[in-house]
Amino acid sequence: MENGRIYKVLVVDPSSIVSAGVRMLLNDLPDFRALDTATEGDAAACFARIATLGPDLVLIDPALFPVLRRTPIRSSFPALQELPIVALCHAPADEELLQEFDAVINLYDTPSRIHHKLKQALETSRSTSQSEGYELTDREREILVAVARGMTNREIADRYYISIHTVISHRKNITRKTGIKTIAGLTVYALLNNMISEADLSA
Repeated sequence: MENGRIYKVLVVDPSSIVSAGVRMLLNDLPDFRALDTATEGDAAACFARIATLGPDLVLIDPALFPVLRRTPIRSSFPALQELPIVALCHAPADEELLQEFDAVINLYDTPSRIHHKLKQALETSRSTSQSEGYELTDREREILVAVARGMTNREIADRYYISIHTVISHRKNITRKTGIKTIAGLTVYALLNNMISEADLSA
């Protein structure tokens, strides 16, 4: 907690039971407080009120977003552009969709694990907004090279002893900084910036 700061969390979930339970859990954490809003299940209504509600972080059920949508979440809802967004999963979710979130919380996570993930999402968002030069970190360069070599998120996580969600977070930051969304594009970027050679790709 920074100087006793309390972070306000907006919970957006279609289940009133889940959202009530999550709000209670958040209010028991030392540096988070759930915002009370009567429109929790209505994502569009919640997002429209973000300016007046003033959350520091938004916790969203990814099921609210159609899997076959073509527009990224933050592009669809500009109010989320500057905020950390965390997926609240209580059903299987599309992995590509989850890559757009700063963290992923599972309904079975312990309170301490949830607290850690929320803090991590805030840190990830803060470090991304501060790195306006879009310089990749050493770890991001390692992840980019691994992606260019065709490694899966699981293989990358195992290789660097990090969680899959941390890999996804790094990949999201790489995409933000480079502006490149495809694996082929990232491979070309890695080649042009001498991170890998063509021999590495054929190995």
